[in-house]
Amino acid sequence: MSEDLYKILGVSRNASEDEIRKAYKKLARENHPDVKPDDKAAAERFREVQEAYAVLGDKEKREQYDQFGKTFRGGPRTWNTGSGPVDLGDIFSGQFGDGGASIDLGDLFGGAFGGGGGGGRRSRQPQPRRPSKGQNRQAEITVPFQVAAEGGKHELPASVGGHGEKLAVTIPAGIASGKSIRLAGQGQPGQHGGPSGDLLVKVNVAPHPYFRREGNNVLIDVPITVSEAALGAKIEVPTISEGNVVVTIPPGASSGTKLRLREKGFPDQKTRQRGDQLVVVKIAIPDELSDHARELLEQLAEEAPMKPRDELW
Repeated sequence: MSEDLYKILGVSRNASEDEIRKAYKKLARENHPDVKPDDKAAAERFREVQEAYAVLGDKEKREQYDQFGKTFRGGPRTWNTGSGPVDLGDIFSGQFGDGGASIDLGDLFGGAFGGGGGGGRRSRQPQPRRPSKGQNRQAEITVPFQVAAEGGKHELPASVGGHGEKLAVTIPAGIASGKSIRLAGQGQPGQHGGPSGDLLVKVNVAPHPYFRREGNNVLIDVPITVSEAALGAKIEVPTISEGNVVVTIPPGASSGTKLRLREKGFPDQKTRQRGDQLVVVKIAIPDELSDHARELLEQLAEEAPMKPRDELW
């Protein structure tokens, strides 16, 4: 990504963590595929925003980015030469073969000096070299929250895939941030006819504008009015895989009340059993009240007083 990450999020380089998070949420909502379906420009903008926040939203990665700028690639063994990142393992493996292979000094100096202690020049049969597997490579990607939940395909850039070709990585449903996917045979070439190494792709899951994950459960905060909390209501709530569903708010619901939607969370990667979605009720108070609304609330306070706080606790 050539564009400055701060510029992508529209914040200054000395922006606080809270400012960066707010800027990300705003842009993610504006360009989300659910909001702008079939809009390729918005989809590309959404991807850029996700990748920018994956770096600037992480304290350690942000410090590295601030230090190295656009040469930062997030890996401990890469260096940007101006034409793209170079893996130092590529350089040494190309010169000396696999990290576990040995160099026979006799092969280097035997042509200039005699072998053994006889002092004479002796011909010797070249020893066949054992095939060795190529070194593994590493890469890191950031996938959208819903791709991590439902699974899907995610492309690696050509600079990672090698040979100018993009690699399509299959993201298993329910994957968690920090997990790795192994692509067999996509690492460094083997030596002397040995098999190629593997490509280990570390997966980071981008945060969602309003969903958050706890284990295999998904939580979402849903604002309701004072009257909906007092009298009860039926409201529509989004889910990660089934669109909007109708949820019943029971009368007398308090802020923090959790309503459970069974098996609408992340699937467990071993058992395939889905977690739940928890709807967390948040009572939203208007910023401004009309005189009539204020009178009604005052009347409500008189006619339906709250229990003593020690009883509530």
